[in-house]
Amino acid sequence: MQLDEQRLRFRDAMASLSAAVNVITTEGEAGRCGITATAVCSVTDTPPSVMVCINANSAMNPVFQGNGKLCINVLNHEQEEMARHFAGMTGMTMDDRFGLSGWQKGALGQPVLKGALASLEGEISQVQTIGSHLVYLVEIKNITLSQEGHGLIYFKRIRMTDKTHIKTFMHMLHRNIGHRTT
Repeated sequence: MQLDEQRLRFRDAMASLSAAVNVITTEGEAGRCGITATAVCSVTDTPPSVMVCINANSAMNPVFQGNGKLCINVLNHEQEEMARHFAGMTGMTMDDRFGLSGWQKGALGQPVLKGALASLEGEISQVQTIGSHLVYLVEIKNITLSQEGHGLIYFKRIRMTDKTHIKTFMHMLHRNIGHRTT
Protein backbone atom coordinates (compact mmCIF):
# COMPACT_ATOMS: atom_id res chain seq x y z
CA MET A 1 0.00 0.00 0.00
CA GLN A 2 1.38 3.40 -0.97
CA LEU A 3 1.90 6.13 1.62
CA ASP A 4 -0.88 8.40 0.26
CA GLU A 5 -3.36 5.53 0.25
CA GLN A 6 -2.34 4.58 3.80
CA ARG A 7 -2.84 8.21 4.93
CA LEU A 8 -6.34 8.29 3.40
CA ARG A 9 -7.27 4.95 4.96
CA PHE A 10 -6.02 6.20 8.32
CA ARG A 11 -8.16 9.33 8.02
CA ASP A 12 -11.20 7.20 7.14
CA ALA A 13 -10.51 4.97 10.14
CA MET A 14 -10.22 7.98 12.45
CA ALA A 15 -13.56 9.27 11.12
CA SER A 16 -15.05 6.16 12.76
CA LEU A 17 -13.78 7.35 16.14
CA SER A 18 -16.57 9.42 17.70
CA ALA A 19 -15.34 12.65 19.24
CA ALA A 20 -16.75 15.58 21.17
CA VAL A 21 -16.71 18.88 19.29
CA ASN A 22 -14.85 21.64 21.15
CA VAL A 23 -13.96 25.26 20.59
CA ILE A 24 -10.46 25.93 21.92
CA THR A 25 -9.96 29.61 22.82
CA THR A 26 -7.18 31.82 24.11
CA GLU A 27 -6.77 35.46 25.02
CA GLY A 28 -3.77 37.41 26.27
CA GLU A 29 -0.79 39.52 25.19
CA ALA A 30 -0.37 37.52 21.97
CA GLY A 31 -3.99 38.15 20.97
CA ARG A 32 -7.33 36.37 20.98
CA CYS A 33 -8.34 33.43 18.81
CA GLY A 34 -10.25 30.19 18.76
CA ILE A 35 -10.48 27.02 16.72
CA THR A 36 -12.87 24.08 16.47
CA ALA A 37 -11.16 20.82 17.45
CA THR A 38 -12.08 17.20 18.03
CA ALA A 39 -8.55 15.95 18.81
CA VAL A 40 -8.91 16.57 22.55
CA CYS A 41 -8.30 13.91 25.17
CA SER A 42 -7.99 13.67 28.94
CA VAL A 43 -4.54 12.59 30.10
CA THR A 44 -4.74 12.32 33.90
CA ASP A 45 -6.73 13.68 36.83
CA THR A 46 -3.64 14.24 39.03
CA PRO A 47 -2.96 16.96 38.09
CA PRO A 48 -5.99 17.41 35.82
CA SER A 49 -4.48 17.50 32.33
CA VAL A 50 -5.78 17.45 28.78
CA MET A 51 -4.11 16.95 25.41
CA VAL A 52 -5.15 19.20 22.50
CA CYS A 53 -3.87 18.62 18.94
CA ILE A 54 -3.78 21.47 16.40
CA ASN A 55 -2.44 21.37 12.85
CA ALA A 56 1.10 22.76 12.85
CA ASN A 57 0.22 25.00 9.87
CA SER A 58 -2.50 26.82 11.81
CA ALA A 59 -1.83 30.56 12.10
CA MET A 60 -3.27 30.33 15.62
CA ASN A 61 -0.40 28.33 17.12
CA PRO A 62 1.77 31.39 17.88
CA VAL A 63 -1.20 32.99 19.68
CA PHE A 64 -1.88 29.90 21.81
CA GLN A 65 1.82 29.53 22.64
CA GLY A 66 2.35 33.25 23.24
CA ASN A 67 -0.55 33.41 25.69
CA GLY A 68 0.40 30.18 27.44
CA LYS A 69 -3.23 29.59 28.47
CA LEU A 70 -6.36 28.31 26.78
CA CYS A 71 -9.91 27.16 27.38
CA ILE A 72 -11.48 23.98 26.05
CA ASN A 73 -15.21 24.64 25.53
CA VAL A 74 -17.03 21.30 25.14
CA LEU A 75 -19.99 22.14 22.90
CA ASN A 76 -23.57 21.10 23.52
CA HIS A 77 -25.92 19.92 20.80
CA GLU A 78 -27.32 23.44 20.28
CA GLN A 79 -23.91 24.99 19.50
CA GLU A 80 -23.24 23.49 16.07
CA GLU A 81 -23.28 26.91 14.40
CA MET A 82 -20.58 28.11 16.81
CA ALA A 83 -18.49 25.08 15.81
CA ARG A 84 -18.93 26.03 12.15
CA HIS A 85 -17.87 29.64 12.83
CA PHE A 86 -14.69 28.60 14.64
CA ALA A 87 -13.91 25.99 11.99
CA GLY A 88 -13.78 28.86 9.49
CA MET A 89 -16.75 27.50 7.53
CA THR A 90 -18.88 30.66 7.59
CA GLY A 91 -16.45 33.38 6.55
CA MET A 92 -16.95 35.22 9.84
CA THR A 93 -13.92 37.13 11.14
CA MET A 94 -12.35 36.17 14.47
CA ASP A 95 -13.52 39.43 16.06
CA ASP A 96 -17.07 38.78 14.85
CA ARG A 97 -16.98 35.21 16.24
CA PHE A 98 -16.14 36.55 19.68
CA GLY A 99 -18.73 39.31 19.19
CA LEU A 100 -21.51 36.72 19.19
CA SER A 101 -23.54 36.44 22.37
CA GLY A 102 -22.52 33.87 24.93
CA TRP A 103 -18.87 34.75 25.57
CA GLN A 104 -17.56 35.67 29.00
CA LYS A 105 -14.14 35.79 30.65
CA GLY A 106 -13.25 32.84 32.85
CA ALA A 107 -11.20 32.76 36.05
CA LEU A 108 -7.95 32.69 34.02
CA GLY A 109 -9.14 35.46 31.69
CA GLN A 110 -9.84 33.01 28.86
CA PRO A 111 -12.94 33.16 26.60
CA VAL A 112 -15.53 30.81 28.12
CA LEU A 113 -18.68 29.96 26.15
CA LYS A 114 -21.90 30.08 28.16
CA GLY A 115 -23.98 26.96 27.70
CA ALA A 116 -21.04 24.71 26.85
CA LEU A 117 -21.27 21.32 28.56
CA ALA A 118 -17.90 22.05 30.16
CA SER A 119 -15.28 24.77 29.95
CA LEU A 120 -11.80 23.84 31.10
CA GLU A 121 -9.31 26.69 31.51
CA GLY A 122 -5.68 25.77 31.83
CA GLU A 123 -2.03 26.59 31.38
CA ILE A 124 -0.02 25.08 28.53
CA SER A 125 2.72 23.03 30.18
CA GLN A 126 4.25 21.39 27.08
CA VAL A 127 4.07 21.56 23.31
CA GLN A 128 5.38 18.72 21.15
CA THR A 129 5.52 18.44 17.36
CA ILE A 130 4.27 15.07 16.15
CA GLY A 131 4.01 14.74 12.39
CA SER A 132 1.67 17.39 11.01
CA HIS A 133 0.34 18.53 14.39
CA LEU A 134 1.35 20.29 17.58
CA VAL A 135 0.30 18.46 20.72
CA TYR A 136 -0.46 20.78 23.62
CA LEU A 137 -0.41 19.37 27.14
CA VAL A 138 -2.65 21.61 29.25
CA GLU A 139 -2.83 21.57 33.04
CA ILE A 140 -6.42 22.45 33.95
CA LYS A 141 -6.83 25.15 36.61
CA ASN A 142 -10.54 26.02 36.42
CA ILE A 143 -13.58 23.95 35.40
CA THR A 144 -17.13 25.15 34.67
CA LEU A 145 -19.82 22.50 34.19
CA SER A 146 -23.34 22.77 32.77
CA GLN A 147 -26.18 20.63 34.07
CA GLU A 148 -28.12 20.80 30.79
CA GLY A 149 -27.66 19.77 27.18
CA HIS A 150 -26.39 16.85 25.15
CA GLY A 151 -23.00 16.55 23.51
CA LEU A 152 -22.20 17.66 19.98
CA ILE A 153 -20.48 14.62 18.48
CA TYR A 154 -18.44 14.29 15.29
CA PHE A 155 -18.67 10.83 13.68
CA LYS A 156 -18.03 9.75 10.09
CA ARG A 157 -17.47 13.44 9.20
CA ILE A 158 -21.01 14.28 10.39
CA ARG A 159 -21.87 16.36 13.46
CA MET A 160 -24.48 14.56 15.56
CA THR A 161 -26.65 17.17 17.23
CA ASP A 162 -29.36 15.34 19.13
CA LYS A 163 -30.44 11.93 20.43
CA THR A 164 -32.95 11.37 17.61
CA HIS A 165 -30.34 12.09 14.95
CA ILE A 166 -27.86 9.75 16.65
CA LYS A 167 -30.46 6.98 17.08
CA THR A 168 -31.52 7.27 13.42
CA PHE A 169 -27.89 7.23 12.29
CA MET A 170 -27.02 4.23 14.47
CA HIS A 171 -30.10 2.35 13.18
CA MET A 172 -28.98 3.04 9.60
CA LEU A 173 -25.42 2.01 10.42
CA HIS A 174 -26.47 -1.27 12.07
CA ARG A 175 -28.85 -2.06 9.20
CA ASN A 176 -26.10 -1.49 6.66
CA ILE A 177 -23.66 -3.82 8.41
CA GLY A 178 -26.24 -6.53 8.99
CA HIS A 179 -26.93 -6.05 12.69
CA ARG A 180 -30.33 -5.76 14.28
CA THR A 181 -31.35 -2.74 16.36
CA THR A 182 -34.02 -2.58 19.02
